[in-house]
Amino acid sequence: MALFVTCLVDMFRPGVGFAAVKLLEDAGCRVVVPDAQTCCGQPAYNSGDRFDAREVARGVIAAFEGFDYVVVPSGSCGGMIKHHYAGLFEDEPAMKARAEALASRTFELTSFLVDVLGVTKLDARCDARVAYHDSCSGLRELGVKTQPRTLLDSVTGVSIAELPGAEICCGFGGTFCVKYPDISNAMLDDKMAEIDASGADTLLAGDMGCLLNMAGKLSREGRTVKVRHVAEVLAGMGDEPAIGALPATEAAR
Repeated sequence: MALFVTCLVDMFRPGVGFAAVKLLEDAGCRVVVPDAQTCCGQPAYNSGDRFDAREVARGVIAAFEGFDYVVVPSGSCGGMIKHHYAGLFEDEPAMKARAEALASRTFELTSFLVDVLGVTKLDARCDARVAYHDSCSGLRELGVKTQPRTLLDSVTGVSIAELPGAEICCGFGGTFCVKYPDISNAMLDDKMAEIDASGADTLLAGDMGCLLNMAGKLSREGRTVKVRHVAEVLAGMGDEPAIGALPATEAAR
């Protein structure tokens, strides 16, 4: 199977990619990371630039053909490939068929582990009280809800503090937070209040966009909650520096 790394993982948190590879290989997969992969095209698509989104999609489709499965540690990128690529090629039947074929083989990471491979138990440990945020795309486009929690339940030392608004957007929304910063920040304030009330010391999610958004707010306000991608905890990489944490040299200043 092929791993679609995603731009945000590649640029901001490469360890998530390594965690995903570990989880997949431990489950018996032979993992390939195609060199030709690029952005999924979602920023252009969400901004109404269907021409460039379609050109990006062509490259992604070509790069990931020939694999049994494509796995993505991101609900938003997975949703773009699975639910929006085919619509970009309504006037190109051959390309639309290729997009639909890719969509049928594309899965979000925890969904692939649980729903396709049948993994329910992992050999990992993380002593933490965690709150899990359901990303909009993962939840609503890909049906990712129980899968990460099933896997987290098997991690030694983890206890889950459910957020009452776990399914409510964190305010990121890709370009939404740029176009409507005041609304975005108000949504993020609500999320911070729930995290504080939960008593969680660690915040998890399956989308780097949501995680970077929430980590930034937590850091700016001096909160001590750690932020990690769920794959890092599931792979036993819970001792990695938290998302948004300052390097030791910066923190000492």
